[in-house]
Amino acid sequence: MSAIKRLGRSRAVQRLVGLLASLYIRLVHLTGRWEHRNDAPLRALIASGAPLIVAFWHGRLLMIPALRVRERPAVVLISQHRDGALIASAMPHFGIEAIRGSSTRGGDAALRQLLRRIREGYAACITPDGPRGPRMRASAGIVHLARLSGAAIIPVTYGVSRRRVLKSWDRFIIALPFSRGVFCWGDPIRVPRNGSDADIEQARQALEETLNTLSETADRLCGQEPISPAPPAEDTDEKRRGL
Repeated sequence: MSAIKRLGRSRAVQRLVGLLASLYIRLVHLTGRWEHRNDAPLRALIASGAPLIVAFWHGRLLMIPALRVRERPAVVLISQHRDGALIASAMPHFGIEAIRGSSTRGGDAALRQLLRRIREGYAACITPDGPRGPRMRASAGIVHLARLSGAAIIPVTYGVSRRRVLKSWDRFIIALPFSRGVFCWGDPIRVPRNGSDADIEQARQALEETLNTLSETADRLCGQEPISPAPPAEDTDEKRRGL
């Protein structure tokens, strides 16, 4: 194992990276000029106490912790990969609990934990194209969670006028300080508790299309070229079930 990998697995290093990441997110948020579009449905759900799942693409994860609201505790699903540990280490600095798991590792246990937290009143935050993509293509795991919990899914994305886009599978966006930014919210997507396979697929497609439309809108509002989704993955049973 290389020295860099050993450092990446060090809890002390992970905690330090998490602290630095949280400080950077706060810097970007505090120095930016941010607009929220169509956040009224979210506010209504929070005020009503209804169960809630917030969905956003993996490539736009960076600024999501800045949305943390005091009215509702939050939990986020983070992969068990080494990179996931670094992301998870930043969450406590925003009062957000991290649950480790994905469609490939720890998925069933993560689903049970998320269900429990949603029933306890937490807002669950999930990247439906994580942890490995395809980019901006939603798996059905989040829809199954919504059906089991009775929670509404609220899509959200953001765009920024100053950014760096990494050459990673998700085209991860690093927002830069002193940006003009916009958070775009979608209307709630609801899944019947006794929903059929067709209902699940309809909700999955609605979520994917909504997030992609919102992301394109957010990028254009900030003067940026929109990031395109990856080609759809094969329609396998694992992909349809996966978180």
